Order: sequence, then structure tokens, then C-alpha cells
Amino acid sequence: MDLVVQGAAQAIWLLVTFDPDLYGVIGLSLAVSLSATLLSLLIGIPLGIYLALRGFRGRRAVVSLVNTGMGLPPVVVGLWVSIVLWRYGPLGSLRLMYTPAAMVIAQTLIALPIITGLTMSGIGQLDPGIRVQILSLGATRLQLIWLLVCEARLAILAAVMAGFGRVIAEVGASMMVGGNVVGQTRVLTTATSMEVGRGNFGTAIALSLILMGLTLAVTSWLTHLQQKGRPTAQ
Repeated sequence: MDLVVQGAAQAIWLLVTFDPDLYGVIGLSLAVSLSATLLSLLIGIPLGIYLALRGFRGRRAVVSLVNTGMGLPPVVVGLWVSIVLWRYGPLGSLRLMYTPAAMVIAQTLIALPIITGLTMSGIGQLDPGIRVQILSLGATRLQLIWLLVCEARLAILAAVMAGFGRVIAEVGASMMVGGNVVGQTRVLTTATSMEVGRGNFGTAIALSLILMGLTLAVTSWLTHLQQKGRPTAQ
């Protein structure tokens, strides 16, 4: 219990004194995870909608691949991204290994199946009659998709929260492709893991509390957007 109190006090002290190293780590953590989440949304939502609305040969295999990816261990993603980005790998000439860009790539691949799968599920659970009704009113294909997204917004925002929560808490892939280089690729999760390895449990607890607070702030904002305008029970 003393360690928890010490960690909480240290977290508050680091925040109120505007420790530059801490705020650098927080900024990089947010930049990497939010960038990965945004990229996953740009790819995953259209892909999820397509899988929900269109039937094609091999669709079942693609859906199975998406569902498998939702539970894929991050270290597996980190391994394959490392192989591709390594000096002698297919994209080694880009020199992305041990950079924030490599971490964004890895985290995007981790969040993408989650956002795709949950979007597909949310769109697929809508009443098929809604599509018929919308098209009968003369809506275009793009208008139909937009209205379906609006109808499934609760599920899609839940997908965003799930994807962000997965990547902000990720350690293995970030450590493998980022290297936990101080001032360059060190984020809250890798810094916490490093401090535990050093036996600095007070610092590790402080970092973990800050990470929890950061995650709570972002997910609370997303929850507010999700529940905004939703009718309440009388």
C-alpha cells in the first residue's frame, strides 16, 4: 500500500512540476496511439461496412481473418513488422525501424481488425428493412451508407474506444519496433515496463496511474460523444 501512495504522490509531483521528460513521453504516447487509431478508422470503417453490406466469393474467409486478427497477440504483429522494416527487409531502405512511424504501423495493424469487426457487426445488426426504406426514398448509395453509419454510431464509437484502448495499452509490439529509445520512441507503457524491470516500482506505479488517467480522459470523451443525444429513460 505504501508503494501505491508513493507512486500516486510521485505522479502528482511530476505533473504539477511539468517534468519535461514525462510530458514528452505523454505527448508521444498520445501522438502514436491517436494516429494509429485514426488510420485504423479510415481503413476499418469502410472495410467493415463493405463486409456487412456486400456478399462475394471468399467473404467468409475474410471475416474469419478479421475475427482472428481481433485476438492476435501484439508481439506477433511486432515480429512481422520488424521483419518487414528491418535493414535487410522489404522496406528496410525506408529506415523506419526504431521510429515513431514504425510504432504507428504496428499499432494500426493491431487496432484495424477490432474496428473492422465491430463496425461490421454494428452495421450487420441493423434491420434490413431500413436499407429498403432509405433506398425507396430516393437516397443515393453514399447517402445510404452515411445514414447506416449514423444508425450504427453507438457500435462504431464503441469500436473506436476498443481500438484506442487496445493500442494505448500495448507494450510488446511498441518495444519490438520502437526500441524504447529515450526521447524518441519511449511511451508510457514501455517506460512502465522498463521501470518494473529495474525494480523502481514507485516510478512504475506513477507512470501507470498517469496512463490510466490519460486513457480515462480519452474514453470518457468518446463515451460522451457516443451517448450524446441518446434518449434517456423517463
